[in-house]
Amino acid sequence: MKIVIVDDEQSSIAALANKLERFPETNVIGTASNGYKGLELIRQTKPDLLFLDVEMPDISGIIFLDKMKDLMDLKCHIIIYSSYESYMLPAFRKEAFDFLHKPLDDKELEAVMERYYAHQYEFQIANKENKEDNSPGMIMAKQNKKILLYTNAIDFRLVQLEDVCLFAYNRSRRIWEVVVLNEEKGIPLKRCVTSKMILELSPHFIQVHQSYIINFNYLTDVTDNTCHFYPPFDTISYVRVGRLYRHKLVERFCSL
Repeated sequence: MKIVIVDDEQSSIAALANKLERFPETNVIGTASNGYKGLELIRQTKPDLLFLDVEMPDISGIIFLDKMKDLMDLKCHIIIYSSYESYMLPAFRKEAFDFLHKPLDDKELEAVMERYYAHQYEFQIANKENKEDNSPGMIMAKQNKKILLYTNAIDFRLVQLEDVCLFAYNRSRRIWEVVVLNEEKGIPLKRCVTSKMILELSPHFIQVHQSYIINFNYLTDVTDNTCHFYPPFDTISYVRVGRLYRHKLVERFCSL
């Protein structure tokens, strides 16, 4: 996920960039200290996500949103952040994706990022049947239902698809890990592996949180928004279900 931050306060840029590091697949590819530099940076980099301050020395964030409409081929979600609530309604009228208050609250940022991940997940699922992905980090051997997992540049493991319980994002290492049968720890995957690649592997894999993708064949129940699994994975109790992912999980089953 390519991210650009446009803000005239360098301290705010540094604080936000630091907070974003803990989220899966984030990459702050550039920053700008005013609106016009920001527009040029966006034209050059075509980010997926833009964090935009409202009050800047040259143009306001609201005018910035108008100028963004000239970039017709750009598919970028914009998150406005400001210490002034009066900008919230104009931001949404200009089709901003979300709004955050300054100084940024960790829980509010978590909620916005979860909404963005859920939005991207729904888009991926809707377009899954129309695309093929020759993933450089993982290869699916469909005939024998095995996954070839590259653990580094040259080494790999062969894992039975049915032995996979879940994929978890390791925030400190900024990589996905896979939890499989007869392994005490998650197997680290190459840094290039993304949630999209994982979801392409099997219809049994479903994302339940920005940091977790599970094999729902092992799922027994969800209690207090925590997933529980059949043995031998019944000791796992750390997989949380994100609020915006929950309805997608429920849709997989007949409800009574």
